[in-house]
Formats: sequence, C-alpha cells, structure tokens
Amino acid sequence: MKLEQGLIQVYTGNGKGKTTASLGLAFRAVGRELKVCMIQFMKGGGPYGEQMAAEKLAPYLTIIQTGRPGWVNKENPAQEDKDLAAEALKLAKGKLQSGEYDLVILDEVNGAVSMGLLPVEDLLELMAGKPAQVELVLTGRNAHEKVIEAADLVTEMREVKHYYKAGVKSRTGIEM
Repeated sequence: MKLEQGLIQVYTGNGKGKTTASLGLAFRAVGRELKVCMIQFMKGGGPYGEQMAAEKLAPYLTIIQTGRPGWVNKENPAQEDKDLAAEALKLAKGKLQSGEYDLVILDEVNGAVSMGLLPVEDLLELMAGKPAQVELVLTGRNAHEKVIEAADLVTEMREVKHYYKAGVKSRTGIEM
C-alpha cells in the first residue's frame, strides 16, 4: 500500500507529547504496513524506549538517533552541534527522497532550527522537495512561522500542568 497523497504535519508548542504524537502516527502507519523512518535531532543519548520498540517493528519502523549526548547550549550552540544537525538534515533528505519510506518524521527538527543549528531555509527546501506520496512530520518546540505557513497541518501542544515542576524526574518507559 502507498499513500495517495502525502502532506506535511507539524507538532509544536511547549507542552509534552510532540514526539509521542508522531510515534502514534508511526504506529498507525506500521499497522497498515507502511514504512516509517524517524530521524531524531539532538538525541544522541539513549537508548530511548522508542528505539527499542522500533527494533521489534523492523523493517516497518526505523529510528535513527543523531546529535551528541547531553544538552545543546541554546544561547551559544557548539559548532559540533551545528555540524551534526546539518548531517542529520542531509540524511533526512536522502531518506525522504529514497522511495523506501511512506512516512518520514524529523523529531525535534523545529528545535534545531529555533536554536540556530539549522537555517530555516534548509528545512523549507526539504519541505518543498517532499515527494507527493510521502507524509512528512516535523516535531519540536518553537516551529518557525515560515515552517508553520508551509505545512498542511499544525498542532500546538500547550502545557497546562506538568509533573516535572513538582519534582518528578524523567521515567523509563514514559519519557525515555
């Protein structure tokens, strides 16, 4: 089965659930035997639970982690972080154009753009070159207004209450 029409979706906002929403879409696609590739920007640590699940759902779901372990300095990102983000975007373009995948998810790419790791023009170029039958999902906080304008669907997750503020740390199997 191939998609009749692939669109561009953006999941953004300061609330929890952007990656999780994209994984829900991936899970639905895998159930229909569509092939999914998720490239995770700035997630060089891990392993995360979704990567372990992807191994069990291969060859339908592939997750590729990029970036280095640890946090990116938002005020002054290291050149290494910029180089790794550029490599990840090049990899993403290759996967998008390969004809192998029906759904391509660029997890945290919006954050990479907002932190100055990637020029928004490079992401817009990738979006404009998307094959017609491939769905593209872009996640991460602070989606650029030009990305929002170019997308077909935009969902903003808004934090109302978060247990992290009450001191609950990331939990294995829930946040990672």
